[in-house]
This record gives sequence, C-alpha cells and structure tokens, in this order.
Amino acid sequence: MLNAVFMGTPDFAVNSLNEANKICNIKGVFTQPDKQKGRGKKLLPPPVKEAAQALGIEVFQPNTLKDGQALEILKKLEPDIIIVVAYGKILPKEILEYPKYGCINVHASLLPAYRGAAPIQWAVLGGEKESGITIMQMDEGLDTGDMLSVAKLQIGENETGGSLHDRLAVLGAELLCKTLAEIEAGSINPVKQPDEFTYAPMLTKELCPVDFTKSAAEVHNKIRGLSPYPAAMTMFGDKRLKLFSSSLYDKQTNAKPGEVISSYPLIIACGDGKCVRIDELQLEGGKRMDTKSFLLGRKIEEGTVFGF
Repeated sequence: MLNAVFMGTPDFAVNSLNEANKICNIKGVFTQPDKQKGRGKKLLPPPVKEAAQALGIEVFQPNTLKDGQALEILKKLEPDIIIVVAYGKILPKEILEYPKYGCINVHASLLPAYRGAAPIQWAVLGGEKESGITIMQMDEGLDTGDMLSVAKLQIGENETGGSLHDRLAVLGAELLCKTLAEIEAGSINPVKQPDEFTYAPMLTKELCPVDFTKSAAEVHNKIRGLSPYPAAMTMFGDKRLKLFSSSLYDKQTNAKPGEVISSYPLIIACGDGKCVRIDELQLEGGKRMDTKSFLLGRKIEEGTVFGF
C-alpha cells in the first residue's frame, strides 16, 4: 500500500480523497486556510478539511509552500507519492521531486485542452461535446506534465458547469484509484502532451453579462457554463437577473436581440434569429427558482428587451 499525502481544497477533491483513502495510507492532508464567508464573516473550513477530519487524517493549512516549512512536514510524513486535486497552490520544485513517485494531479479536462483553473466551466462555455479527466505527472509548468491516464465522458446539450463538475468529481476519483494501482504495480506508461493547448483561466464577474447579439448557441453555452457560479446575468428593468438554466428553442424570429417573444415559456431572441428558452433564474434580492414559479409573482411582457 502506497503512503500518500493528499493536497486539495474544494468539493471537487472530496471524492478523490475518500476513494484514495481506501487504497492508500494517507499520512496527511494539505488544504487551503479557512476563509471568511457570508455576511457574518465567519471562518469556514474548506470541504477537504472537513472530509479529512471525518476520516481522522491530520490536516495542514500552510499559507505558502515556498518557505521550506511544508517540505519539512513532508519529510516527517515520508509519502511515496503526493496526490493533488484542485489544491489551488503552486508546488515548488523541491516538493515536486521529493516523493519516490513524485506528484500526480487529477485535472478535469482532456489535456492539453483547457489547462488552468476552470477547465470544467470553459469546456461548457466552449460548446464542447466531450470532456473528461486526465491524471498527469506534475512538473513545474501549468498542467504541462506527462499524461498517466485519461477517462472521457459526453457533455449533455443542456448540461451545466455544475452538473458536469459533479460527474467529473466521481470520474476523477475512479480514475485516480486505477492510476494509483498501476503506479504501485509499475505498469504505468506516461505520455507527453502535444504542443498545442487551450487555456481555462479563472472565472470572473466580467464574464457574467449576457450579450444577446451573440448566437443562440453562444448565449446558451454562457448560461449553462457559468451555472451555478458566478452565473450569467442580464438586466430586468433596474435589477440584475441571474440566468441558471436554458435550452435552445427551435424557432426563427425577426425580433431584436434580447427581446422576449413569449412570456411563458420565457423565450428570448438572439443575434442569429434563433432563440433560447430560460428555465431557471433569480432576480436580484430574490430566490433562485424555475421560470414558471418566477412568473407566478411577476409578469414579463412580450416585447420586453433584456440587456444592458
């Protein structure tokens, strides 16, 4: 059984920690420091910290890995391998090279596509039909290491970033366990990544505004790609309206981009003369709800134009 250290932070990494713990001796877990959240600024632990504590594994939350203290901790833990899943910190060379089997990373894309911080959401934003998990041997580059194993899945036409995230978290844990067994058995065959790649930067609020002059497919991809967070957004009167779920609507129209051509179902014209149907939304100051429930409390007139 491999002795391992696990490094991860968000929900996405919890499945991998739980499954790896069944086949490895997890000597310690590194995760990001607790953060203040909500109006009360209460300090809340990352999901991986809670999962590790539930498993009885010692947790370390260094502010940096570059001052030598993290390496000293690792020398005491003596891992054969370090497993990294959405940790959120750059590993320095001395840590990358310390364990016998180095450091491996569970990355939520089919590398070399979508290297970077938000591969799941950018795959949906890009209208991809396929995504998956790549487990790679980490090096000093950004998601540039040799690929150890790959698993694929199909992206549904109306799938959101949130639903793809959940499915990939499960797939990642499964592939991680398979890969760890192959590493221990000495049967792994690393493959170098091709030179051409795409990048998936962090999501920002600047991405959120919906431009209805774009094609219906682009609008639909933005709504589902940014759901549930940070959420696509338009204006309804003087209030922000978040859009969480949509579908393509098979109707041509001469209406102007952003114009409501049907109040229920809520159909909005786009720049290519095609339309999107809005299925789930949230008005500023209100709750997220399906469109039918939303329209019980307020009317959206045909001819209303969404936008900025």
